[in-house]
Amino acid sequence: MTQKIIILDFGSQTTQLIGRRVRELDTFCEIMPYNKFPKDDPSVIGVILSGSPYSVHDPEAFKVDLSQFIGRIPVLGICYGAQFISNTLGGRVEKADSREYGRANLETVDTTNPLFRGFEQHSQVWMSHGDTITAIPADFEVVGSTKDVVNAAFASTKQPVWAVQFHPEVFHTIQGTQLLKNFVVDICGSRQEWSAASFVDSTVAELKQQLGQDRVILGLSGGVDSSVAAVLLNRAIGDRLTCIFVDHGMLRKNEFQQVMDDYKVLGLNVIGVDASEKFFSDLEGVTEPEQKRKIIGRDFVEVFNAEAKKITDARWLAQGTIYPDRIESLNITGKVIKSHHNVGGLPKEMHLQLCEPLKWLFKDEVRRVGRQLGMPEHLITRHPFPGPGLAVRILGDITREKVRILQDADDIYIRGLRDYKVKLSGEEARKVLAAGVPAQMQDGEIEVSLYDQIWQAGAILLSTVRSVGVMGDERTYENPVALRAVTSSDAMTADWAHLPYDFMAKVSNEIINKVRGVNRVCYDISSKPPATIEWE
Repeated sequence: MTQKIIILDFGSQTTQLIGRRVRELDTFCEIMPYNKFPKDDPSVIGVILSGSPYSVHDPEAFKVDLSQFIGRIPVLGICYGAQFISNTLGGRVEKADSREYGRANLETVDTTNPLFRGFEQHSQVWMSHGDTITAIPADFEVVGSTKDVVNAAFASTKQPVWAVQFHPEVFHTIQGTQLLKNFVVDICGSRQEWSAASFVDSTVAELKQQLGQDRVILGLSGGVDSSVAAVLLNRAIGDRLTCIFVDHGMLRKNEFQQVMDDYKVLGLNVIGVDASEKFFSDLEGVTEPEQKRKIIGRDFVEVFNAEAKKITDARWLAQGTIYPDRIESLNITGKVIKSHHNVGGLPKEMHLQLCEPLKWLFKDEVRRVGRQLGMPEHLITRHPFPGPGLAVRILGDITREKVRILQDADDIYIRGLRDYKVKLSGEEARKVLAAGVPAQMQDGEIEVSLYDQIWQAGAILLSTVRSVGVMGDERTYENPVALRAVTSSDAMTADWAHLPYDFMAKVSNEIINKVRGVNRVCYDISSKPPATIEWE
């Protein structure tokens, strides 16, 4: 039986991050709405209560019946989770005089307590709360304090219950991984059996049993999720998997042929379909972003279905759905708040069953599985790319010439990011290594490309804007290109990447000199929120 940690989600932006940190400890975990604890699941070895945007005193605050698990299995409350435990069990939570946000140091910490074994005094933690715990419940004791927060961490003296007002899951809490390891491994007793290798072995066996001798169809996008799903299925059922890769004409420069060549090397059975004429024709004159997306989505389904129907004996449709796709499509009440292209029902006329071999994995785990499967690194580390392709990176209507301009500019930008190497140390190096980037630490430093530091990057053609320029002795009146690069862990929030000035100067100069139709390059320094990663 696979052991699991249940993370009850009270609406925190970092709930997924808790899940990723637990998985990094080779332990399976499942994120569930705060009110959906699985009471009769013997595989649950511990519970973590997440943070929340609410105060425990808000009328709409989320509440859970603690008696379902307290006294039965170990419990860890984080931020709101800690305040909820205190408030429910007889402690006191009050509005802080000032919001406690940012770095703090544990001035005192009880390193004899199981949760803090291996901790150093004055270890840095990250606070983010408006309320504070002014009194802890009876039969609890303080095990960690900061200068301003006396009850920063406390533990029951009678039951396996711990609570911390800081966030151990974020990088700014220097020994956060140690704390989570102490809880998950030492306190809950995880056997640490969840790994890329174990996932591949168990999933291949499950797929063989689930699919039998049936034929499966998979829509490839060239991205890491669908590619890893394809290689995993290929290992399980071989040539009974048929992949379909649709070219809508708005991929990156030379991407269609490059991806087809990659898939051939991987031994996949792939049908490549050049449907660009249909897409360009149907998009002619369309400028409204949502309409563009709808047309491309509709056309993709039509083209894909037409190819899929030729495979008359297919019984299954496989998708590269990953765990965050499913989490983001439901809020903590279980209601749909955002649809995802990989989540939902199948077209009725296809009469196919759904197969989602990656549905329990986070993005960084998908990459680890890809490496375990022996896939080439350039496929594994590819940045996310929007389904509608460059159509949503061109402001205004779509033409082949505009796509050509943007493909050329984007190609220069992405190649530049891959070629530019930087040395990192300390917290920056820890972040990159934790994300799974293959790099070796030497003398406290690692060397990686700018591309590997960034979550997503691309160029945007402002084709609705023209600007005056001078090239040689001639006046030009052409389009600007905006460059976008963001850092993120899950794309729910993102910050603009602080790229080196010499890199920006080189890339700008090369784009303007080599790409006909562009005479100005800008850099987007907007974060998400309030902006989005893509422009449309």
